[in-house]
Amino acid sequence: MSIQRYETQRRLSRIVIHNHTIYLCGQVASDYNAGIAEQTRTMLEKVDTLLTQAGSDREHILSATIYLKDMALFSQMNEVWDNWVPEGAAPARACVQAQMALEEALVEISVIAAVKTEA
Repeated sequence: MSIQRYETQRRLSRIVIHNHTIYLCGQVASDYNAGIAEQTRTMLEKVDTLLTQAGSDREHILSATIYLKDMALFSQMNEVWDNWVPEGAAPARACVQAQMALEEALVEISVIAAVKTEA
């Protein structure tokens, strides 16, 4: 099976699909001046957009890795996450503290999802 790459740049592709599995590049907030709740919300909106573009949705997320600038932000990030994840469709997830590539970024997510199949 071939590998499909979308929005490919020199360093990354925003979406890679292989064997009905979707890999999204790391997603960050739209506004780095916002607090953790807003950064998380806009980051997850980007995930929704890319999943739709790739033929999937948040109910088909298999795995998510969340990177937080500071674990003190964990509960505030989780408030947004818990309202975003569909009931009964929580993916496997890890959350770690990490030094961010951009100083203003508070959160980043990496997502792996299944392509939605027609019933």
